Amino acid sequence: MSLAVVNSRALCGMDAPSVSVEVHLANGLPAFTIVGLPDAEVRESKERVRSALQNAGFDTPPRRITVNLAPADLPKDSSRFDLPIAVGILAASGQLRRARLDEFEFAGELSLSGELRPVRGALAMALAMQRSARPRAFIVPRANADEAALAAGATVFPASNLLEVCAHFARDGVKLERHLATLRVTAPDYPDFSDVKGQPTVKRALTVAAAGGHSVLMVGPPGAGKTMLASRFPALLPPMSEQEALESAAIHSLNGSFSADQWKVRPYRSPHHTTSAPALIGGGSVPRPGEVSLAHGGVLFLDELPEFERRVLEVLRQPLESGTVTISRAMRHSDFPARFQLVAAMNPCPCGYKGHASGKCNCSPDRIARYQDRISGPLLDRIDIQIEVHALAPEFMVADADGEPSAAIAGRVAAAAALQVARQGKPNQRLGTREIERLCRPDPEGEAVLRRSMLKFQWSARSYHRVLRIARTVADLAGSPDVRAPHVSEAVGYRRALANRPAGTPMLAVDDG
Repeated sequence: MSLAVVNSRALCGMDAPSVSVEVHLANGLPAFTIVGLPDAEVRESKERVRSALQNAGFDTPPRRITVNLAPADLPKDSSRFDLPIAVGILAASGQLRRARLDEFEFAGELSLSGELRPVRGALAMALAMQRSARPRAFIVPRANADEAALAAGATVFPASNLLEVCAHFARDGVKLERHLATLRVTAPDYPDFSDVKGQPTVKRALTVAAAGGHSVLMVGPPGAGKTMLASRFPALLPPMSEQEALESAAIHSLNGSFSADQWKVRPYRSPHHTTSAPALIGGGSVPRPGEVSLAHGGVLFLDELPEFERRVLEVLRQPLESGTVTISRAMRHSDFPARFQLVAAMNPCPCGYKGHASGKCNCSPDRIARYQDRISGPLLDRIDIQIEVHALAPEFMVADADGEPSAAIAGRVAAAAALQVARQGKPNQRLGTREIERLCRPDPEGEAVLRRSMLKFQWSARSYHRVLRIARTVADLAGSPDVRAPHVSEAVGYRRALANRPAGTPMLAVDDG
């Protein structure tokens, strides 16, 4: 029989639908045709496969070879189909035993010598295989073994070359050995908060943000320490859960950037302000995850926020609310998780020295307003904590750093995060409207503070709910089961860069003192 069917997987966002690689050998002039909506990488595989078969000591059948990647209406991309195509040709030509072939799925790129090279998306394929009605064993390149084995219960067989794969199916051949995940959690090497001089208010705001999963905007002059504080923020976050770590690893696997050393290390992404909207949110003819998805479970730091194009920043509004990104194209749409903590920094004016003690800012109110208007009100409304970072006084700069170490702050954050998980199963930032009314309602004195603030600052419903979430986090840090007036007052203070501004002033008013 000159027909063989080999199982593999395509990639469609985080999903990996099953693909049947059908290989048929027919009489006629020698030819090699691949059908089933293959892209350029897949079409080029016939040259790699032909050379790999010859250099591995196999015969390339001098017949008409037709490879169909079914289903035919699903676009196929990447070089992961090299290995299943080669196995299919060997099985169809009788050079490989068909016995037990249907019990396996294959993915891998072939070099011209027959060596197996890693492919992206191995973890996503292994996860989809385990969710299927008939889980199979998975043969992958050795470099992909660790990430594929992260899928719980997956049977992964790593191979170094095509000969090892073929020997596994031979009667007397050397069998491949099942691979078990050997990833170890390594302590992330983040800079420490003890290096930061002064700025107790900002440190407190970042502690609250880390404890409740809140987004942060820091506004201050150049050299005040905004970037230094942001780079140390990941050290405060609670440890990643298994589910978070698996989702983060799967996204990085799709992008080809998975590293075993980064297992359970929260990602920290800091794209340059020239970043395009597709690079930030994801995109491409074959949708790939963007920076917001690569930061899933970690931190997305946007420095010099007004320098980003406004249309680029606007794409953040939907993922900040929903925690997901949907990339739609004519032939497909892909969903990527994007639940990250946004940490942003900006200067208060074009020259950067509005409110500086030196008094050297000469920006007019119109220039300041135009500069700050690069950030839309709806986007600012979605940023929970907006805090001013003042320049350090000379006596602080010359003094020794004596700040609290990250480990001590992280301990308090972890305790508050554990309270939230025990109470509602998720961070406070992700509470819905009904949950806010039930879990975040303040006591009578706190409610009076909240009412006065609402009347004074004319908050939107979104701002009102965000203040309640922050107040709940402040109470959790204090170990209080109830939200009290001091907790509400602190939460209101964290919205002052947006809300507490006199009418007619720029959107972000920084105190001159």
